[in-house]
Amino acid sequence: MSVERHIAGMLQQIARQQDIVEIAPQGSTPKAAALAHVAEQYGYTYGTAYRTGFKNSLVQVRMYRDPQPDARVREAATITAHPQAGNGGSVPGLEQGALKPLPEAAGAVAVLKDLITFDVMAMYVADRTQKVLVYFACAVLTVLLLIDGSPVEAVASGGAVALLSTVAFKVGAIRREKIARRLTDAGFLAVRDEQGGQRFLRPGQQLPGHTDPFAA
Repeated sequence: MSVERHIAGMLQQIARQQDIVEIAPQGSTPKAAALAHVAEQYGYTYGTAYRTGFKNSLVQVRMYRDPQPDARVREAATITAHPQAGNGGSVPGLEQGALKPLPEAAGAVAVLKDLITFDVMAMYVADRTQKVLVYFACAVLTVLLLIDGSPVEAVASGGAVALLSTVAFKVGAIRREKIARRLTDAGFLAVRDEQGGQRFLRPGQQLPGHTDPFAA
C-alpha cells in the first residue's frame, strides 16, 4: 500500500470522528509510529499495539479520540494548517510523500515507536507458566527422540532447543527493560492492566476503555 493510501485511509477514519482509529501499516513499527504521530495531531492519543494478521505480520495500533479540550484545539489547528492531507498535500510531522518524520517530530515519533514496540513485545515475553510449558515440551521432545534414536542425540537435541528458548526469553526481557527505562526517562508512568501486563501512560492518562482512554 502506498504512503498516500495509508494516510488517506487513516484520515478517513479520523474524519468520521471515530472513537477508535486502527493503524496497520504492513508490520513496520517505524511506519506505525509515524502514522500514530499524525493521528495525535488530529486529536487522538495512543492506546495499544499488538501483532495480527497472517503469521502475525501486521503491527496493529489502536488510537483513541482524546476528549481533552487541548486535543480539539490541536485538531483544529492541524486541519487549518494541512487542508490537503491525504490528497497529496502536506501531512503534520512527516516529509512530503513519505512516512518519515520531520526533524521537529523525530523525538515524538521515537517515543511512540518505543510504546508500540513495548506493547507488541508483550506477546513474546514469557511468564512463568509459558516457560514451564516450553521446557516441558523440550522434555517431551527428548523422550520421543530417545524412543527413536540414540540417547546422545536425544539429549543434545532437547538441550539445544531448551538453550535457544532460554536465550530468546532473556534477550526479549533485556530489550523490553531498556525500552521501559527510556519511557520512564521520557516521563511516562508504569502501570499494570487488568491482565497484569505492564503498560506505560502519560501523566494524567488512564488505561484505555472502550472509547475513552481517560475514563476511570
